[in-house]
Amino acid sequence: MVKKKENKGMSLDDAFGDDDDVEYAESKPQKTTPKKEMKSKSTSSGDSPVKIKQSKPILELKKGDKIKINSLNLEVDANIILIEHDNDNEMALELFDPKTDKDYQLRYFPKRLKDSLEFYELDEIIYNKMDDVKKVEW
Repeated sequence: MVKKKENKGMSLDDAFGDDDDVEYAESKPQKTTPKKEMKSKSTSSGDSPVKIKQSKPILELKKGDKIKINSLNLEVDANIILIEHDNDNEMALELFDPKTDKDYQLRYFPKRLKDSLEFYELDEIIYNKMDDVKKVEW
């Protein structure tokens, strides 16, 4: 029977203990990028606001209600809370086109509806942002 020799090597103190004469390079300066001017997401070119024609408050929309976004005629599947915030929840209307069976989302904050509308189309498993919302009717 042969006994294995254990090779313990150096301790960490021995390996890194003699670094008094090491010179480190200077840190690179931090790159700063200028902040871009925020543009309202609810406008087509930053000039015209979203036109909203509503028959009832958006929070009251439910499954089966009809909604028209830009030129698409859609149907509401659900009205859900995406993220709960202290003063205004981020909401989403789950929508679908009954003709093409495509799924969409209209995301919004109820207290600032006009300047928070964002429209998304479901592609496989990811919602991709669509063009800016110009006109919404329900």
